[in-house]
This record gives sequence, structure tokens and C-alpha cells, in this order.
Amino acid sequence: MDSSTVEPPSGCALHRCSRVRLIRVADSQTLPMNPRIDPSPALLELADLQAGVLTCEQAHGHGLTRNSVNRLVRGGPWQRLSPGLLYIGRPPTPWLALAWGGVLLGPAGSRLAGSAAGYLHGLIDHPPTTITVKVPWGRPVRDRWPWRFQQERVGLRRSARDDPPRIGVADTVLDLCDEAPESEVTGLVTTAVQSRKVTVPALRRCASRRSRLRHRTLLRKLLGDVETGAETPLELQYLRAVERPHGLPESRRQAANRAGGAQDVRYDDYLTIVELDGRLGHTGTGRFRDMSRDNRSTLTGAATLRYGHLDLFGSPCLVAWQVAQVLMGRGWTGMPTRCSNCRSVPDSGWI
Repeated sequence: MDSSTVEPPSGCALHRCSRVRLIRVADSQTLPMNPRIDPSPALLELADLQAGVLTCEQAHGHGLTRNSVNRLVRGGPWQRLSPGLLYIGRPPTPWLALAWGGVLLGPAGSRLAGSAAGYLHGLIDHPPTTITVKVPWGRPVRDRWPWRFQQERVGLRRSARDDPPRIGVADTVLDLCDEAPESEVTGLVTTAVQSRKVTVPALRRCASRRSRLRHRTLLRKLLGDVETGAETPLELQYLRAVERPHGLPESRRQAANRAGGAQDVRYDDYLTIVELDGRLGHTGTGRFRDMSRDNRSTLTGAATLRYGHLDLFGSPCLVAWQVAQVLMGRGWTGMPTRCSNCRSVPDSGWI
């Protein structure tokens, strides 16, 4: 008999160990190993729509087991952004992927808000470090970096028809105004309106739905001025600090010219144009473009005055006096009035 087939006596410990070894060897030969499961095309397509981000629930729903997910994370290029949240890619994680992650961590109906929504709408130049996500009321989510979750009541804000889900432009502008100091509100509103991202009526409708709105009085006046055609902070400053308080005739703002452009301020009855330049200084093509525009206006018989930021904010009363002199020389029969800042200055002070 072959010695390799002889088993030890049945009662000894060696017999028991050998039997266990033989059973395990037999099991390994008959039982199939767990098959390798790779991400399906449908799952990869979903991740592509979400900037490379998936929830573990989405991965499991498309056939990936927990072991498969762990293998993909260990071997790369997948990474865990947070418990239950995956990113198909190597670090560093793009900001857009983090934005999607915040929405996917929240319950159904979660939306980006605040500066995150403002950046996606083009209202803010740089992406925020902290990403704000609005979640339905009564379904709180614990904050974790870089996400901050805020509950909101249904119907207060409208959604944009974009991905990732976010608050609409008008409500985002108002939210940014709520967070900003008063000095920045004018710039936020005029930039949004001037870029044609939102209209004054849309901002009014959104404001009327809110029982609490910081800077409400300022916003009401600002929207009224913007509706008259003042599209930039300089145009608003001219309207508020030059034209109105000094009794100048009403002008047209952003009036179209023959060259297809727009003139900041135009007094049609007196062939007088006021151009407002917010740049501290410029040379080159910009300077010659302004010169060419002024020359064309002169050829039509119009007088052009040009003022910058320092003029309008530093000495608006002097600007008003100079504009009034030109208007009176071109047929205006009125007289400029003194505002509270220039009543004590004698006439000789403006000459």
C-alpha cells in the first residue's frame, strides 16, 4: 500500500488535523472564488454626469459589492471624500466634484446656495472654500469640511435648471446681499443686472416672498435706480450724488449711439454726453478707443465730458457744476441747486 494514502489511527490528534486539512483542500477545489466585479458602463456614465462623484448607495445599486468598492479605493484611482461618498479620480479633488458631493450627501431636494451658487452662476470670480448646501426643513445634516448644511423651508427660494442643483440667480443675489456689508450690495446687484443674468422684476418678486431681508430699504431704492437704466456703481453715483441733488435735468442712461455702442449719460435736448470711466488709468487701445468715440460725438455736435471714480466719489459737487455750465451753454434755462455738501462753497469756488 502507498504510504501517502495511509491515514493515522482515528483516535489520535494527528488523524483529526489531517482530516481538517483534507477537507479544506477539497473545499478550495470545489467552491468558486468571489468573482472580480468592475464598475458597469451605466455607473461610470452616472459618475461622469456628477463630476466623478458617486454615493456608495449608487455604487451598490449598480452591482458593486462592498468588497469591490474597497478594492477600487485601495488600488486606485478611486478615493473616499467622506463616509458614503466616492470620487472616481486621484487627488486633488476638483471644486466642482466637492460641490456635487455636498448635494449628494444631503437628502433629496438639496441644493447649492450662497457663494457656491454665486460662483456657478458667474456672480463671483473665485470658488468659495466652504460650500453651502440648503437641505429641506426637518432633515438636518451634520456639517463636515468643506460642506455647511442649512435647513430651508419649502417655497421660499426658486431652483435653477442646472446641474449641480442650485438656488436660482435672483434668490442667490439676495442671499449674497444678506451676507455682504452695505458697501458691497450695489456692486452685487448692478453686476448681476448688467451681465443680463437677472432682471429687476425678478429680484423684486424674490424679495417680496421674504419676510426677512437685510438691506431691504437699500435694495428697494437701488432696484428703482437700476430700472431707470443705471447699470454700474458709477452710473448710480452720478445719478444720486450729481444729477438729482443738484437739480440737473433728467438724462438718459445707456443710450445707444450710431456706432452700436452705448453712452453712459446723455442729455438729448442739449447735445451733451457724460462718459463714466471706472478704470483708475489706462493706456493703449482703450485710451484711443475712448478718444475716437469722443471725436465722433464732437462731429455730431455733441459735447463730451468724462469723469472717473475719483471725480464722482471725491468731488461730485464740482462735477455737477461743470455739467451744469455746459448744459446752460447749450440752452438749458434752469439753474443748478446746492446740495447739503456744497451750500457753504461760494460761486467762485467752482470757477
